Amino acid sequence: MNTLLKVAQPLTLPGGAVIKNRFFKSAMSEAMADRSNSPNHLHIELYRKWAEGGTGIVVTGNVMVDRGALGEPGNVAIEDRRNMEQLQQWAQAGTQFGTHLWMQINHPGKQSPRTMSKQPVAPSAIPMGGSYGRAFKAPRELANAEVKAIVKRFVTTARIAKEAGFTGVQIHGAHGYLVNQFLSPADNRRTDEYGGSRENRMRFLIEIYDGMRGALGADFPIGLKLNSSDFKEGGFTEQDSLAVVEKMAKRGIDLIEISGGNYENPKMSADDDSEVFFLKYAERIRSLVDVPIVVTGGFRSQAGMEEALTADNTTMIGIARPLALVPDIPNRILEGRYDTVNTQRLTTGFPSLDRRLGAMIGLSYYEQQMKRIAQGKPVKLHTNGWDPLLHTLREQGIAAFMPRRSN
Repeated sequence: MNTLLKVAQPLTLPGGAVIKNRFFKSAMSEAMADRSNSPNHLHIELYRKWAEGGTGIVVTGNVMVDRGALGEPGNVAIEDRRNMEQLQQWAQAGTQFGTHLWMQINHPGKQSPRTMSKQPVAPSAIPMGGSYGRAFKAPRELANAEVKAIVKRFVTTARIAKEAGFTGVQIHGAHGYLVNQFLSPADNRRTDEYGGSRENRMRFLIEIYDGMRGALGADFPIGLKLNSSDFKEGGFTEQDSLAVVEKMAKRGIDLIEISGGNYENPKMSADDDSEVFFLKYAERIRSLVDVPIVVTGGFRSQAGMEEALTADNTTMIGIARPLALVPDIPNRILEGRYDTVNTQRLTTGFPSLDRRLGAMIGLSYYEQQMKRIAQGKPVKLHTNGWDPLLHTLREQGIAAFMPRRSN
Protein backbone atom coordinates (compact mmCIF):
# COMPACT_ATOMS: atom_id res chain seq x y z
CA MET A 1 0.00 0.00 0.00
CA ASN A 2 1.58 3.25 -1.16
CA THR A 3 0.70 5.64 1.67
CA LEU A 4 2.88 8.40 0.19
CA LEU A 5 0.40 9.08 -2.63
CA LYS A 6 -1.87 12.10 -2.21
CA VAL A 7 -4.90 9.94 -3.08
CA ALA A 8 -4.04 7.69 -0.12
CA GLN A 9 -4.29 10.47 2.46
CA PRO A 10 -7.33 10.52 4.77
CA LEU A 11 -9.66 13.52 4.81
CA THR A 12 -11.54 14.97 7.78
CA LEU A 13 -14.79 16.66 6.76
CA PRO A 14 -16.02 19.87 8.47
CA GLY A 15 -18.46 17.87 10.60
CA GLY A 16 -15.69 15.58 11.83
CA ALA A 17 -16.25 12.46 9.71
CA VAL A 18 -13.01 10.89 8.48
CA ILE A 19 -12.74 9.58 4.91
CA LYS A 20 -10.05 6.92 4.46
CA ASN A 21 -8.69 8.26 1.14
CA ARG A 22 -9.35 10.80 -1.60
CA PHE A 23 -11.27 8.57 -4.04
CA PHE A 24 -14.89 9.62 -4.61
CA LYS A 25 -17.22 7.44 -6.66
CA SER A 26 -19.66 9.89 -8.22
CA ALA A 27 -23.33 9.01 -8.71
CA MET A 28 -24.37 6.89 -11.69
CA SER A 29 -28.00 5.93 -12.22
CA GLU A 30 -28.05 2.15 -11.88
CA ALA A 31 -31.50 1.63 -13.51
CA MET A 32 -31.90 -1.53 -11.41
CA ALA A 33 -34.88 -0.81 -9.13
CA ASP A 34 -37.89 -3.14 -9.37
CA ARG A 35 -41.33 -2.08 -10.57
CA SER A 36 -42.16 -0.57 -7.20
CA ASN A 37 -38.96 1.50 -7.39
CA SER A 38 -37.43 -0.43 -4.52
CA PRO A 39 -33.77 -1.40 -4.10
CA ASN A 40 -32.91 -5.08 -4.36
CA HIS A 41 -30.08 -7.62 -4.26
CA LEU A 42 -28.46 -6.09 -7.35
CA HIS A 43 -27.85 -2.80 -5.52
CA ILE A 44 -26.49 -4.68 -2.53
CA GLU A 45 -23.99 -6.70 -4.56
CA LEU A 46 -22.91 -3.82 -6.81
CA TYR A 47 -22.12 -1.56 -3.87
CA ARG A 48 -20.41 -4.41 -2.04
CA LYS A 49 -18.00 -4.60 -4.98
CA TRP A 50 -17.32 -0.85 -4.91
CA ALA A 51 -16.70 -0.96 -1.16
CA GLU A 52 -14.31 -3.88 -1.62
CA GLY A 53 -12.59 -1.88 -4.37
CA GLY A 54 -11.24 0.69 -1.94
CA THR A 55 -13.12 3.93 -2.68
CA GLY A 56 -13.30 6.42 0.21
CA ILE A 57 -16.80 7.78 -0.54
CA VAL A 58 -19.28 5.93 -2.75
CA VAL A 59 -22.39 7.90 -3.78
CA THR A 60 -25.52 6.08 -4.94
CA GLY A 61 -27.37 6.86 -8.12
CA ASN A 62 -30.46 9.10 -7.97
CA VAL A 63 -32.75 8.17 -5.10
CA MET A 64 -36.01 9.99 -5.70
CA VAL A 65 -38.17 11.38 -2.90
CA ASP A 66 -41.48 10.69 -4.68
CA ARG A 67 -42.56 7.56 -6.56
CA GLY A 68 -44.82 9.77 -8.64
CA ALA A 69 -41.88 11.89 -9.84
CA LEU A 70 -39.12 9.84 -11.44
CA GLY A 71 -36.23 10.92 -13.63
CA GLU A 72 -35.42 7.63 -15.37
CA PRO A 73 -36.64 4.03 -15.56
CA GLY A 74 -35.28 1.97 -12.70
CA ASN A 75 -34.90 4.83 -10.21
CA VAL A 76 -35.01 3.91 -6.54
CA ALA A 77 -37.59 6.01 -4.67
CA ILE A 78 -37.67 6.25 -0.88
CA GLU A 79 -40.73 7.93 0.65
CA ASP A 80 -41.05 5.97 3.88
CA ARG A 81 -39.69 2.97 5.80
CA ARG A 82 -41.27 0.23 3.65
CA ASN A 83 -37.88 -0.78 2.17
CA MET A 84 -35.92 -0.61 5.41
CA GLU A 85 -34.66 -4.20 5.29
CA GLN A 86 -33.25 -3.81 1.76
CA LEU A 87 -31.82 -0.40 2.62
CA GLN A 88 -30.06 -1.80 5.67
CA GLN A 89 -28.52 -4.60 3.59
CA TRP A 90 -27.48 -2.07 0.94
CA ALA A 91 -25.87 0.16 3.56
CA GLN A 92 -24.13 -2.74 5.29
CA ALA A 93 -22.65 -3.99 2.01
CA GLY A 94 -21.59 -0.53 0.86
CA THR A 95 -19.83 0.49 4.08
CA GLN A 96 -17.43 -2.43 4.35
CA PHE A 97 -13.69 -1.77 4.76
CA GLY A 98 -14.31 1.71 6.13
CA THR A 99 -16.02 2.97 2.97
CA HIS A 100 -18.51 5.82 3.29
CA LEU A 101 -21.79 5.19 1.45
CA TRP A 102 -23.79 8.33 0.73
CA MET A 103 -27.32 8.37 -0.67
CA GLN A 104 -27.86 10.92 -3.44
CA ILE A 105 -31.32 12.43 -2.90
CA ASN A 106 -33.23 14.04 -5.75
CA HIS A 107 -36.49 15.17 -7.33
CA PRO A 108 -36.60 15.60 -11.14
CA GLY A 109 -39.11 18.47 -11.27
CA LYS A 110 -40.01 19.06 -14.92
CA GLN A 111 -37.10 16.88 -16.01
CA SER A 112 -39.28 13.77 -15.85
CA PRO A 113 -39.89 12.26 -19.32
CA ARG A 114 -43.49 11.95 -20.47
CA THR A 115 -43.34 8.16 -20.10
CA MET A 116 -42.45 8.60 -16.41
CA SER A 117 -44.75 11.39 -15.26
CA LYS A 118 -48.36 12.28 -16.06
CA GLN A 119 -47.94 15.86 -14.89
CA PRO A 120 -44.44 17.08 -14.00
CA VAL A 121 -44.05 19.99 -11.62
CA ALA A 122 -41.55 22.83 -11.52
CA PRO A 123 -40.90 26.19 -9.86
CA SER A 124 -42.64 27.81 -12.85
CA ALA A 125 -44.67 26.47 -15.76
CA ILE A 126 -41.86 26.78 -18.30
CA PRO A 127 -41.57 23.87 -20.76
CA MET A 128 -38.33 22.07 -21.47
CA GLY A 129 -36.46 23.39 -24.49
CA GLY A 130 -33.62 22.09 -26.57
CA SER A 131 -33.47 19.01 -28.75
CA TYR A 132 -35.05 16.85 -26.03
CA GLY A 133 -37.96 19.21 -25.37
CA ARG A 134 -40.66 17.07 -27.01
CA ALA A 135 -39.83 14.17 -24.71
CA PHE A 136 -41.19 16.11 -21.72
CA LYS A 137 -44.68 17.34 -20.91
CA ALA A 138 -45.09 21.00 -19.97
CA PRO A 139 -44.83 21.31 -16.18
CA ARG A 140 -47.32 22.70 -13.71
CA GLU A 141 -46.11 25.40 -11.32
CA LEU A 142 -45.83 24.21 -7.74
CA ALA A 143 -48.04 25.90 -5.16
CA ASN A 144 -46.19 27.36 -2.19
CA ALA A 145 -47.48 24.62 0.12
CA GLU A 146 -46.31 21.95 -2.35
CA VAL A 147 -42.80 23.38 -2.32
CA LYS A 148 -42.71 23.07 1.47
CA ALA A 149 -44.04 19.50 1.22
CA ILE A 150 -41.23 18.53 -1.17
CA VAL A 151 -38.68 20.01 1.26
CA LYS A 152 -40.11 17.64 3.90
CA ARG A 153 -39.79 14.72 1.47
CA PHE A 154 -36.07 15.40 1.05
CA VAL A 155 -35.65 15.49 4.82
CA THR A 156 -37.65 12.29 5.30
CA THR A 157 -35.56 10.40 2.76
CA ALA A 158 -32.36 11.62 4.41
CA ARG A 159 -33.60 10.54 7.85
CA ILE A 160 -34.41 7.07 6.52
CA ALA A 161 -30.96 6.84 4.89
CA LYS A 162 -29.26 7.53 8.22
CA GLU A 163 -31.51 5.08 10.06
CA ALA A 164 -30.69 2.38 7.50
CA GLY A 165 -26.95 2.82 7.99
CA PHE A 166 -25.87 5.06 5.13
CA THR A 167 -23.03 7.26 6.36
CA GLY A 168 -23.93 10.43 4.47
CA VAL A 169 -26.29 12.02 1.96
CA GLN A 170 -25.83 14.21 -1.09
CA ILE A 171 -28.40 16.76 -2.25
CA HIS A 172 -28.57 16.72 -6.06
CA GLY A 173 -28.58 20.39 -6.99
CA ALA A 174 -27.18 20.02 -10.52
CA HIS A 175 -28.03 18.83 -14.05
CA GLY A 176 -31.37 20.59 -14.37
CA TYR A 177 -33.25 18.64 -11.69
CA LEU A 178 -35.66 20.39 -9.29
CA VAL A 179 -33.14 22.02 -6.93
CA ASN A 180 -31.24 23.34 -9.96
CA GLN A 181 -34.54 24.56 -11.46
CA PHE A 182 -35.23 26.65 -8.36
CA LEU A 183 -31.72 28.11 -8.51
CA SER A 184 -31.97 29.05 -12.20
CA PRO A 185 -33.63 32.35 -13.20
CA ALA A 186 -34.45 30.77 -16.56
CA ASP A 187 -36.59 28.11 -14.88
CA ASN A 188 -37.75 30.00 -11.79
CA ARG A 189 -40.04 32.98 -12.49
CA ARG A 190 -41.87 32.83 -9.16
CA THR A 191 -42.96 35.95 -7.30
CA ASP A 192 -43.21 34.44 -3.82
CA GLU A 193 -40.37 33.85 -1.33
CA TYR A 194 -38.92 31.08 -3.56
CA GLY A 195 -38.35 33.26 -6.63
CA GLY A 196 -36.99 36.55 -7.88
CA SER A 197 -33.77 37.47 -6.13
CA ARG A 198 -30.79 35.15 -5.89
CA GLU A 199 -31.45 34.79 -2.15
CA ASN A 200 -35.03 33.71 -2.78
CA ARG A 201 -34.00 31.25 -5.51
CA MET A 202 -31.62 29.65 -3.00
CA ARG A 203 -34.36 29.27 -0.38
CA PHE A 204 -35.55 25.82 -1.54
CA LEU A 205 -32.02 24.40 -1.27
CA ILE A 206 -31.37 26.15 2.06
CA GLU A 207 -34.59 24.79 3.56
CA ILE A 208 -33.72 21.26 2.40
CA TYR A 209 -30.24 21.53 3.89
CA ASP A 210 -31.39 23.10 7.16
CA GLY A 211 -34.12 20.47 7.51
CA MET A 212 -31.63 17.67 6.92
CA ARG A 213 -29.10 19.14 9.32
CA GLY A 214 -31.71 19.44 12.04
CA ALA A 215 -32.84 15.83 11.50
CA LEU A 216 -29.42 14.24 11.02
CA GLY A 217 -27.23 16.11 13.50
CA ALA A 218 -24.14 18.29 13.24
CA ASP A 219 -21.70 15.43 12.60
CA PHE A 220 -23.58 13.54 9.86
CA PRO A 221 -22.08 14.29 6.42
CA ILE A 222 -24.26 16.25 4.01
CA GLY A 223 -22.88 16.95 0.54
CA LEU A 224 -24.15 18.96 -2.42
CA LYS A 225 -23.81 18.34 -6.14
CA LEU A 226 -23.86 21.74 -7.83
CA ASN A 227 -23.56 23.10 -11.36
CA SER A 228 -20.70 25.48 -12.01
CA SER A 229 -23.11 26.88 -14.62
CA ASP A 230 -26.07 25.75 -16.69
CA PHE A 231 -24.21 26.94 -19.82
CA LYS A 232 -27.54 28.38 -20.91
CA GLU A 233 -28.45 31.98 -21.68
CA GLY A 234 -30.38 33.52 -18.80
CA GLY A 235 -29.78 30.48 -16.61
CA PHE A 236 -27.74 29.65 -13.52
CA THR A 237 -24.39 31.37 -13.94
CA GLU A 238 -20.94 30.88 -12.46
CA GLN A 239 -21.55 33.95 -10.28
CA ASP A 240 -24.78 32.36 -9.01
CA SER A 241 -22.92 29.15 -8.31
CA LEU A 242 -20.17 30.86 -6.34
CA ALA A 243 -22.81 32.64 -4.26
CA VAL A 244 -24.45 29.30 -3.44
CA VAL A 245 -21.07 27.82 -2.49
CA GLU A 246 -20.36 30.67 -0.08
CA LYS A 247 -23.83 30.43 1.46
CA MET A 248 -23.63 26.66 1.92
CA ALA A 249 -20.11 26.86 3.33
CA LYS A 250 -21.31 29.25 6.04
CA ARG A 251 -24.12 26.85 6.92
CA GLY A 252 -21.74 23.92 7.38
CA ILE A 253 -21.98 21.81 4.20
CA ASP A 254 -19.44 18.98 4.36
CA LEU A 255 -18.50 18.61 0.69
CA ILE A 256 -19.40 20.10 -2.69
CA GLU A 257 -19.16 18.17 -5.96
CA ILE A 258 -18.82 20.34 -9.07
CA SER A 259 -20.58 19.58 -12.34
CA GLY A 260 -22.49 21.52 -14.98
CA GLY A 261 -25.19 21.55 -17.64
CA ASN A 262 -28.66 20.06 -18.01
CA TYR A 263 -30.76 18.25 -20.63
CA GLU A 264 -30.99 21.41 -22.73
CA ASN A 265 -27.20 21.75 -22.70
CA PRO A 266 -25.74 18.50 -21.30
CA LYS A 267 -22.22 19.70 -20.62
CA MET A 268 -21.60 16.93 -18.09
CA SER A 269 -22.13 14.29 -20.77
CA ALA A 270 -19.43 15.57 -23.11
CA ASP A 271 -17.50 12.72 -24.68
CA ASP A 272 -14.13 14.04 -23.62
CA ASP A 273 -11.25 12.10 -22.14
CA SER A 274 -9.18 15.18 -21.33
CA GLU A 275 -8.16 15.63 -17.74
CA VAL A 276 -10.21 17.25 -16.32
CA PHE A 277 -13.62 18.99 -16.42
CA PHE A 278 -14.36 22.01 -14.17
CA LEU A 279 -10.92 22.28 -12.55
CA LYS A 280 -10.65 26.02 -13.29
CA TYR A 281 -13.95 26.67 -11.56
CA ALA A 282 -12.88 24.51 -8.61
CA GLU A 283 -9.77 26.67 -8.26
CA ARG A 284 -12.00 29.73 -7.81
CA ILE A 285 -14.00 27.95 -5.12
CA ARG A 286 -10.85 26.90 -3.29
CA SER A 287 -9.81 30.57 -3.11
CA LEU A 288 -13.16 31.54 -1.54
CA VAL A 289 -14.05 28.84 0.97
CA ASP A 290 -12.44 26.04 2.93
CA VAL A 291 -15.04 23.39 2.10
CA PRO A 292 -13.80 20.10 0.55
CA ILE A 293 -14.39 20.10 -3.22
CA VAL A 294 -14.81 17.17 -5.59
CA VAL A 295 -14.23 17.46 -9.33
CA THR A 296 -15.61 14.53 -11.33
CA GLY A 297 -15.00 13.59 -14.95
CA GLY A 298 -11.93 13.03 -17.05
CA PHE A 299 -9.61 11.53 -14.44
CA ARG A 300 -7.97 8.50 -16.00
CA SER A 301 -4.27 8.46 -15.13
CA GLN A 302 -2.71 8.19 -11.69
CA ALA A 303 -0.39 11.08 -12.56
CA GLY A 304 -3.36 13.33 -13.40
CA MET A 305 -5.03 12.51 -10.09
CA GLU A 306 -1.88 13.23 -8.09
CA GLU A 307 -1.24 16.48 -9.97
CA ALA A 308 -4.77 17.80 -9.26
CA LEU A 309 -4.47 17.02 -5.55
CA THR A 310 -0.93 18.41 -5.28
CA ALA A 311 -2.02 21.68 -6.91
CA ASP A 312 -4.96 21.82 -4.46
CA ASN A 313 -7.37 22.13 -7.38
CA THR A 314 -9.63 19.51 -5.83
CA THR A 315 -9.87 17.80 -2.45
CA MET A 316 -11.05 14.43 -3.75
CA ILE A 317 -10.84 12.65 -7.09
CA GLY A 318 -14.28 12.07 -8.57
CA ILE A 319 -14.58 8.98 -10.75
CA ALA A 320 -17.74 7.56 -12.32
CA ARG A 321 -17.76 5.50 -15.53
CA PRO A 322 -14.28 3.97 -15.12
CA LEU A 323 -15.53 2.37 -11.88
CA ALA A 324 -18.29 0.68 -13.85
CA LEU A 325 -15.55 -1.05 -15.82
CA VAL A 326 -12.95 -1.60 -13.10
CA PRO A 327 -14.62 -1.38 -9.67
CA ASP A 328 -11.33 -1.67 -7.74
CA ILE A 329 -9.40 1.22 -9.34
CA PRO A 330 -8.51 2.71 -5.90
CA ASN A 331 -7.00 -0.54 -4.63
CA ARG A 332 -5.07 -0.99 -7.88
CA ILE A 333 -3.57 2.48 -7.58
CA LEU A 334 -2.73 2.12 -3.90
CA GLU A 335 -1.17 -1.31 -4.49
CA GLY A 336 0.87 -0.19 -7.50
CA ARG A 337 -0.89 -2.32 -10.11
CA TYR A 338 -2.99 0.25 -11.96
CA ASP A 339 -3.14 0.67 -15.72
CA THR A 340 -4.96 3.74 -17.05
CA VAL A 341 -8.63 2.93 -17.71
CA ASN A 342 -10.09 4.43 -20.88
CA THR A 343 -13.85 4.45 -21.22
CA GLN A 344 -15.34 2.90 -24.32
CA ARG A 345 -16.42 4.82 -27.44
CA LEU A 346 -19.27 2.74 -28.79
CA THR A 347 -20.59 2.69 -32.34
CA THR A 348 -23.41 1.05 -34.28
CA GLY A 349 -21.35 1.32 -37.45
CA PHE A 350 -23.73 3.98 -38.78
CA PRO A 351 -22.48 7.54 -38.06
CA SER A 352 -25.93 9.13 -38.39
CA LEU A 353 -27.39 6.66 -35.89
CA ASP A 354 -24.45 7.20 -33.54
CA ARG A 355 -25.14 10.94 -33.57
CA ARG A 356 -28.81 10.42 -32.74
CA LEU A 357 -28.47 7.63 -30.18
CA GLY A 358 -24.89 7.98 -28.99
CA ALA A 359 -25.72 9.31 -25.51
CA MET A 360 -28.35 6.63 -24.92
CA ILE A 361 -26.00 3.89 -26.14
CA GLY A 362 -23.29 5.10 -23.77
CA LEU A 363 -25.61 5.17 -20.78
CA SER A 364 -26.97 1.75 -21.69
CA TYR A 365 -23.46 0.31 -21.90
CA TYR A 366 -22.47 1.45 -18.41
CA GLU A 367 -25.80 0.41 -16.91
CA GLN A 368 -25.26 -3.01 -18.48
CA GLN A 369 -21.77 -3.26 -16.96
CA MET A 370 -23.00 -2.26 -13.50
CA LYS A 371 -25.63 -4.97 -13.67
CA ARG A 372 -23.01 -7.52 -14.73
CA ILE A 373 -20.82 -6.56 -11.75
CA ALA A 374 -23.86 -6.93 -9.47
CA GLN A 375 -24.50 -10.40 -10.90
CA GLY A 376 -20.90 -11.48 -10.34
CA LYS A 377 -20.13 -11.51 -14.08
CA PRO A 378 -17.12 -9.93 -15.80
CA VAL A 379 -17.68 -6.66 -17.62
CA LYS A 380 -17.80 -6.67 -21.42
CA LEU A 381 -15.10 -4.43 -22.84
CA HIS A 382 -16.07 -3.73 -26.44
CA THR A 383 -17.13 -0.93 -28.79
CA ASN A 384 -20.24 -2.55 -30.29
CA GLY A 385 -23.12 -0.14 -29.72
CA TRP A 386 -25.81 -2.67 -30.64
CA ASP A 387 -25.26 -4.94 -27.62
CA PRO A 388 -26.08 -2.37 -24.89
CA LEU A 389 -28.79 -0.81 -27.05
CA LEU A 390 -30.64 -4.11 -27.45
CA HIS A 391 -30.07 -4.93 -23.77
CA THR A 392 -31.79 -1.71 -22.69
CA LEU A 393 -34.64 -2.20 -25.15
CA ARG A 394 -35.28 -5.64 -23.64
CA GLU A 395 -35.13 -4.24 -20.10
CA GLN A 396 -37.09 -1.00 -20.55
CA GLY A 397 -39.03 -1.19 -23.79
CA ILE A 398 -39.98 2.14 -25.40
CA ALA A 399 -38.89 4.01 -22.25
CA ALA A 400 -35.31 3.32 -23.35
CA PHE A 401 -35.71 5.99 -26.02
CA MET A 402 -36.60 8.71 -23.52
CA PRO A 403 -33.85 11.14 -22.45
CA ARG A 404 -31.91 9.92 -19.42
CA ARG A 405 -29.00 11.11 -17.34
CA SER A 406 -26.19 9.01 -16.00
CA ASN A 407 -26.29 10.91 -12.69
